[in-house]
Amino acid sequence: MPKLSVITIVYNNVRDIERTIKSVVNQSYKKIEYIIIDGKSTDGTFEVVQQYKNHITKIISEPDRGIYDAMNKGLKLATGDYILFMNSGDEIYDEHTVEEVFETSPGADIYYGETEMYSDDWKSLGRRRHEAPEEFDWTSFKYGMNISHQAIYVRKNIISPFNLNYKYSSDIDWIIKAAKKASNIVNTHRYVAKYLIGGMSKKKHLASLKERFTIFTKYYGLLPNIFNHFVIAVNIIFYFMRHRKTND
Repeated sequence: MPKLSVITIVYNNVRDIERTIKSVVNQSYKKIEYIIIDGKSTDGTFEVVQQYKNHITKIISEPDRGIYDAMNKGLKLATGDYILFMNSGDEIYDEHTVEEVFETSPGADIYYGETEMYSDDWKSLGRRRHEAPEEFDWTSFKYGMNISHQAIYVRKNIISPFNLNYKYSSDIDWIIKAAKKASNIVNTHRYVAKYLIGGMSKKKHLASLKERFTIFTKYYGLLPNIFNHFVIAVNIIFYFMRHRKTND
């Protein structure tokens, strides 16, 4: 039974933080270390967190230099065999998810699964457009980020800190670096996370896309990356055409 460190980053999100906390503390898998990094919230978020302090291993509430700085703080505190980031507003899919993830194939370097998207009023929007690939390695992001960080469990000894030079897409860089070191990556073939749309990468969409292009160029090369983005654009067009036809 490996120990899992679940890390939640939050700042002024009193509306959603309790959902996230409950999805972690109600897991049937009990070997979980839960860490919450609060950016010194002023809207009552910290007070909600404190209500669950007996179920939370470590709570930090202090200013930070952005989401990835806060996530690095969580990594420094984590003592588990695996790391999972479940930030405020998102949820572990159901109460048996963690237990079933580790039962899939013991000893993997990375476990991953599918993500269900939810609207701002917490209504299901179905699976992400980029569905999780049948097999995953460090080259799998070349046509888009098909695994979200909420849906990937990474062995702690293959991870690196988040690169703070990236403000919106450092999680992509982080996953690719870990995947390059992984020798055994397991698809759980199940939904593992619920994702609340509208995070920082959506609010700063253009800046996020520019960072993603830079990251993908670093790993895949400029010319292949340009070609891959052409493929992405074509796939998006066909996706929305199919979606529109279905709605009609």
